[in-house]
Amino acid sequence: MIETLENLAVELGPVKAALFATIFTWLMTAVGASVVLFFKTINRAVFDTMLGFTGGVMIAASFWSLLNPSLQYAEQIYGGMPWLPVAFGFLLGGLLIFSLDKFLPHLHINFGKNETEGLPTNWHKSTLLLLAITLHNIPEGLAIGILFGAAAEHLDGSTVSAAIALAVGIGIQNIPEGMAVSMPLRRLGVSRVKSFWYGQLSAIVEPMAGVLGAVAVIYMQNILPFALSFAAGAMIFVVVEEVIPETQRDKYTDLAVLGFMLGFTIMMILDVALG
Repeated sequence: MIETLENLAVELGPVKAALFATIFTWLMTAVGASVVLFFKTINRAVFDTMLGFTGGVMIAASFWSLLNPSLQYAEQIYGGMPWLPVAFGFLLGGLLIFSLDKFLPHLHINFGKNETEGLPTNWHKSTLLLLAITLHNIPEGLAIGILFGAAAEHLDGSTVSAAIALAVGIGIQNIPEGMAVSMPLRRLGVSRVKSFWYGQLSAIVEPMAGVLGAVAVIYMQNILPFALSFAAGAMIFVVVEEVIPETQRDKYTDLAVLGFMLGFTIMMILDVALG
């Protein structure tokens, strides 16, 4: 199965492969959002566990799929001081999301309307929730696209496998992300269909970011180590600033930590086994 997917990705080329992979992760978000069509609420213990799982997948992907190969590629491309472009990209990725976080009005999932972040606004709480998850999805799409773009480098035959592993891992964790948007909207009184629509819409940026990441690496090959670490920095910022705090506001913190460890373990296995 994996070999078939690898061959298909090679035939499609990195840009089309990145597009289809991120469409898959988008559809997985839609699967999660579709839960709202059948249920109005979800048990908070389950919800926090799934959020923790999401954080674990993202942290594991940041290291195994992004930072580690970034250092390896930097050694091949730049030789001495391979850590320099990696460190620079990592910090810049975090700073970009930090800047967006300060300017783009948004509201984290388990926070009250009075805790809105970004510039002051009168936007509806549902819009703010949608923007929070949309911001969250940008680095995920970039990461997938960058790894498929790396396939064009031919630096390592496992690059396509690693990209597929990352897409599968992010697809799995996008299921609770879809629920994380649609379920709160439903509780706010939004209709089932609209809640589903906004839930899946939060991941529409992933295909756009995926294509952008793949194209950037193909046409600017020397930025590969920087691009990989940039996506890692952005993802880690999202986890530490958004995902983890959202799991620590109730009495289910231990379950959230266990979910985090499970997500980290699954993503690590996926990347090592497939990549």
